Amino acid sequence: MAKTIIETDRIVLRPFEISDFKEVYEFSSNKDIQKYTGDKTIESLQQAKDLIKRVWLNDYNTYGYGRWAVIYKPNNKLIGFAGLKYLPEFNETDIGFRFLPSYWGKGLASEVSEEIIKYGFKELNLKQIIGIAMPENTASNKVLQKTGLQLYKVDEYDGDGKPYNWYVIVNPNNN
Repeated sequence: MAKTIIETDRIVLRPFEISDFKEVYEFSSNKDIQKYTGDKTIESLQQAKDLIKRVWLNDYNTYGYGRWAVIYKPNNKLIGFAGLKYLPEFNETDIGFRFLPSYWGKGLASEVSEEIIKYGFKELNLKQIIGIAMPENTASNKVLQKTGLQLYKVDEYDGDGKPYNWYVIVNPNNN
């Protein structure tokens, strides 16, 4: 079992492992989850394994952090991901989260995002953290605002020409 990065009352965040591929497939193939992400749904267990290796394990090795597996403690189930991702094209670190729909609306994203921001500032000494959300993704926009991020621009994100809300929070310990 991978080491715990962050723990809250209801959530454990830990690095992904290849053995998580079935759970990764479950949330990464869900059209409702992917609707506001700009990502394509994955279509096979092999694609889930590839995603873990190519993206998350690569980010841990390259940057020292990334999106982490979200374990819901009451039933010990991997329900999605949350964490930080370095975006080299912007030289920024982005906070993000995705959960299975049956876990939406329970305050989990806010609960874990507050701890992720603290971790990013205290453990990684990041100067700031950004969040990017489609304007129509009301829930994610609310989480970003609730956890202290401020809207600073509306701009495209991944070259699709659509507007995205860009948020930022600055490390209060960096002057």
